[in-house]
Amino acid sequence: MVMEKTKRTFCVIGAGTAGLCAARHALQAGGIVTVFEMGKQLGGTWVFNEATGKNEYGIDVHSSMYKGLKTNLPKEIMGYPDFPIPEQESSYIPAEDMLTFFQQFAESYGILEHIRFSHYVVRVKPTIDEKGWEVIVRDCPNDQLLTLTFDYVLVCNGHYHTPNLPKYPGMSVFRGKQMHSHDYRSNEPFEGETVLVIGAGPSGMDMAYEISKKAIRVTLSHHLKDKPQTVFPSNVTLKPDVTRLTETGVEYADGTSEDFSVICYSTGYKYTFPFLSVDCGITVEENYVQPLYKHCINIRYPTMAFIGLPFYVCAAQMMDLQARFCLKFFSGAKTLPTQEEMSADTAAEMEERWKRGLKKRQAHMMGPVEDRYYDDLAQTAEIDPIKPVIKKLHKISAMRYSEDLVNFRNDKFRLVDDETFVKVN
Repeated sequence: MVMEKTKRTFCVIGAGTAGLCAARHALQAGGIVTVFEMGKQLGGTWVFNEATGKNEYGIDVHSSMYKGLKTNLPKEIMGYPDFPIPEQESSYIPAEDMLTFFQQFAESYGILEHIRFSHYVVRVKPTIDEKGWEVIVRDCPNDQLLTLTFDYVLVCNGHYHTPNLPKYPGMSVFRGKQMHSHDYRSNEPFEGETVLVIGAGPSGMDMAYEISKKAIRVTLSHHLKDKPQTVFPSNVTLKPDVTRLTETGVEYADGTSEDFSVICYSTGYKYTFPFLSVDCGITVEENYVQPLYKHCINIRYPTMAFIGLPFYVCAAQMMDLQARFCLKFFSGAKTLPTQEEMSADTAAEMEERWKRGLKKRQAHMMGPVEDRYYDDLAQTAEIDPIKPVIKKLHKISAMRYSEDLVNFRNDKFRLVDDETFVKVN
């Protein structure tokens, strides 16, 4: 009689968009799965938390969600490939509807009983024989430390939680308020203020627009090659990069200066994995996480993977694809290349990125090459690719966002088949 091989054990860190689909695919591959979520509920970045700073257990509040936030991509491309967001009136939906969707997803695949809420991962390190992982977790409500071992670790802790603050001369002399968009919860506190928003990514543009409804005037400082085409309200002006802060305001790269009562940095986030011991072999330098194969598998210890690092992507669709990619290898259905082959593959891709003029902080940026990345994952692991209709709608909706910030969320789309979508209004 042949003994059944013992079941593989999986540690999933985080119960947001990435963690939920990672847990689902690990369960479907026959694994024993434990998800550690430091919050009290699932949903990750979609959970609104009025608090900023630390929570009641002294842990940094992860949420960057603000009141009234609606998705900036249509719901038709925000679900998982085989589990779409249910049909409703609008394509752009409130955060609460996203949470309901994740709850339904978790219930459908029996994920809930595998999640340990209010459990904070303190340390992950290879076991002494280097064949698995030792995970130390703080059970916050009971204030206990637990030490567990797993065969695989899927890191799904998101990357919208640790503010990336620029360094300008004069930051210490400015007498007004300075904050990061991570701590923005509503436009109410900006009544009667003069506000500078630094950074014209999706959240910077959104915030400049929202704050302008309350503030006397808002300036958006950016370094986009092409200035946003959107028509902002009359009390919003665009300026180039800030060169320094003064006691009362800022100086810009064009030599002009302006006074403000509040400066809001919408300058992105840092990839941080404070729970990974140095023995894991992972380093982060200017948001470039390495050494990773295909932006997800730890080359040094290929039983660890990161789901959701690339940005300017179709998030849930890509995370599901990455999870399926990793599980194909973790389950033994396909054999990983050697460490040398994986390193060579990564080196070639990075070389191509640097040649395109990308900087280290753009090491995981997809944008114009997202389709190539998705197809590469699907072909390498011989798994179902992302449907062409999803990629097409992502491009169109991203363009609409930059063209018409004020009205783009009124668009309504419908997927016809795997290739086609229609705009309904």
